[in-house]
Amino acid sequence: MRHLYLAATGQNRGKTTASLGLIDGFRRRGFHTGFMKPVGQRTVIEDGLPADEDAVLMRAIFGLPEPYSVMSPVHIPRGFTKAYIAGDVVEDLGAKVVAAHREFAHHDVLLIEGTGHAGVGAVVGLSNAAVAAMLGAPAVIISEGGVGRPIDEIVLNAALFAAHGVPVAGALVNKVRVDEQPGIERTLERGLARHGIPLLGILPYWPILSNPTLGMILEGVGGRLIHPGPDLDRVIEGVAVGAMEPHHMIEHIGPGTLVIVPGDREDAILTLVAAHVADDAREAARLHSREHLDALVDGTPGAVDVGPGNRALGIVLTGGYEPRPEVIQAIRNAGMFAAAVREDTYTVASEIHDLLVKTHAADAGKIGLIKDLVWEHLRIDRFLDAAAVAKTA
Repeated sequence: MRHLYLAATGQNRGKTTASLGLIDGFRRRGFHTGFMKPVGQRTVIEDGLPADEDAVLMRAIFGLPEPYSVMSPVHIPRGFTKAYIAGDVVEDLGAKVVAAHREFAHHDVLLIEGTGHAGVGAVVGLSNAAVAAMLGAPAVIISEGGVGRPIDEIVLNAALFAAHGVPVAGALVNKVRVDEQPGIERTLERGLARHGIPLLGILPYWPILSNPTLGMILEGVGGRLIHPGPDLDRVIEGVAVGAMEPHHMIEHIGPGTLVIVPGDREDAILTLVAAHVADDAREAARLHSREHLDALVDGTPGAVDVGPGNRALGIVLTGGYEPRPEVIQAIRNAGMFAAAVREDTYTVASEIHDLLVKTHAADAGKIGLIKDLVWEHLRIDRFLDAAAVAKTA
């Protein structure tokens, strides 16, 4: 068995995207491929068992037969680190990881996915660098677009792997805006080569791979749907917080923007609704609704009608507040996506940020795009060559 440890320079760099695409690529080449997430920080309960959400995802997509105790042997739930430091955790966590790793000995290739940057997990003795050393697996470090930032981050993480005796087989740079940066792959290749790190490939930036759909937002924040809008499968292009005065807020709104706004800010809500329907003002079927909306805007201090443009994709109303029924009806008449949540604006913004790069098993279109993107843009042989023969094989 050959194995490879996928690390990253931080959260949301694209490990799950790379893992999904590489597993697909290895399988297309005819290799019996396994997946393992030794240490999980995002644990879910699946079939009554705890497992890291990435292990659940890969098992669902590829029909992997291994039990979750093998694919996802160690979990770090809330409060675990304090218990560990206090000496209340007596289980040998490293032994669990090694034992699970042995279960893949009959595979051709095992892809091992780390958690966060190289040092994540050090608090319980299971940093990515320590786990890779424990398993004898070479590391591939994933960063994201740019020039200076990815090189700096990759070199910093490589140093910790080197300190643990883990060879860095190469790097992968994700979310690269290729069209805006001609020759970027060669530049990154040269920059990393100065530090003895091969560039194994780059993946171009695709908005759908970085941004969730409205339906995913609704599910992720646990909101109550006020109106679905035209399409819950629409991918958002950005997020804005409606905390400014409405005439300033609207300047920061684009056609694909989801706006997070307190539910009691009727001035901001009506400004967004008015902008949303401005282009449809001439439609005969909407004239009565438009007249009603104009009256609401005129009667609400601070609300403004900016005319055509600055049309948001939808709104999330926070704080457990909801505007007057006539404002809710104006949202529905406008055909605008809207949901209401109990959490405050900061909490909701943080939750949505966490959703920005997550892939779900039901996202068939996104999963298909990831598979095609990796197959087209990465040379699978480079990653196979980077993999080392496991000592347990």
